[in-house]
Amino acid sequence: MEFIELTLGSYIISHGYDNQNKEIIVQVPAKNFGKKLIAVSRIKSLSEKYILTDYVDGRWIYWEYKEAFEDVKKLLSK
Repeated sequence: MEFIELTLGSYIISHGYDNQNKEIIVQVPAKNFGKKLIAVSRIKSLSEKYILTDYVDGRWIYWEYKEAFEDVKKLLSK
């Protein structure tokens, strides 16, 4: 399994949708950024602010990251 190391901060957990099709989210603020290894196979998309990963039980997690977008893109291209 391949991993990349990123410096992550606050994140948003998407738990799915309610009966009215409204997304159920929980925002988790972080005081500081910290290093984390992420399995490349869990990464679903990348924006300039967030990296989207899946979680075992069907949730989605939007992580705020500190690195430059182009640097993360290069890491994922390897």
